[in-house]
Amino acid sequence: MGAAVRIGTSGWLYPPWRGDFYPRGLPHRAELEYLSSRLNSVEINGTFYSLQRPTSFRRWYDQTPVDFSFAVKGPRFVTHMKKLADVETPLANFFASGVLALRDKLGPMLWQLPPTLGFDAGRLAAFFALLPRSSGEAAWLARRHDERMKDRSITATDADRPLRHALEVRHHTFETPAFTELLRAHAISVVVADTAGKWPLIREATADLVYVRLHGDVELYTSGYSGTALDEWAGRIRAWTAAGHDVQVHFDNDVKVRAPFDALALAHRLGVVWPAGAPIDVSPRRGRSASSRRSGP
Repeated sequence: MGAAVRIGTSGWLYPPWRGDFYPRGLPHRAELEYLSSRLNSVEINGTFYSLQRPTSFRRWYDQTPVDFSFAVKGPRFVTHMKKLADVETPLANFFASGVLALRDKLGPMLWQLPPTLGFDAGRLAAFFALLPRSSGEAAWLARRHDERMKDRSITATDADRPLRHALEVRHHTFETPAFTELLRAHAISVVVADTAGKWPLIREATADLVYVRLHGDVELYTSGYSGTALDEWAGRIRAWTAAGHDVQVHFDNDVKVRAPFDALALAHRLGVVWPAGAPIDVSPRRGRSASSRRSGP
């Protein structure tokens, strides 16, 4: 089998997308279904802010087509508040919250570190040792949840599948070979994060998956990607896949409704047509300037 390429957005519930990417009058409950008919992946960001419920994960599964993929963002309680230390129970609660209900559509887990947390090899290695590497291990970990999850948990999986993890860093002390060597030793993907120069951009493949987050190359969360910039990213992705790496790309430049259109434009360059034979509309219907940050999953 050849390397897989998945392209999508970071979240999908953004009011400014309505009437622009989403057709006017489309019910909010149908937005994920609409997005998943045009792109083959999306990040669930609501999991970063709070534990979701099994009913939500089941609904998202049912609203998306076969072979769709969800990347799931790990909770900020683990990454930002606990700073990866003493997180056995929070991790168990997270995996018990319904993540396993995504079944065959469960993609990589995304862990985003805060800008205040620098490189500490020991801290990272201890955290990596806790991460489940299959849905079966995730189910075992989920059974160790605390009482708050007693009546709102899923602790079983329908099949044992590999589970991959990606780490996004935002402190310049991570710009060292020791960091990427540690990731390779633990088979963790470094997130290739384009942040308009604000945080590290590490373009190395440290595992069998290359995870890319495009937050904006000129203005963080806001600027759209030019045709030239998308051509360059398409070239990098072709090189990674030629080397045998799967690639997952999510656009997070959502403020001016560029993320879904940039994702479609990149998919078009790479021949990632979803569903097969569908027409690709890569032009926004109208411009937007209102902020849409962090308004939903």
